[in-house]
Amino acid sequence: MDNSILLKKIEQCRDEMITLSCSHGLTSEIVVQSSKQLDKLLNEYQNNAVASA
Repeated sequence: MDNSILLKKIEQCRDEMITLSCSHGLTSEIVVQSSKQLDKLLNEYQNNAVASA
């Protein structure tokens, strides 16, 4: 996936996680799942950056 698209997805996921944490609490399952999704996106972005270096 293109890094510019990944950056947009990362921002969207981060915003979603923040919103969810405000309404559900930091340790709720839905926030943890959102955090895991954000981790996957960040790892993919990092792997792309290393591969293109």
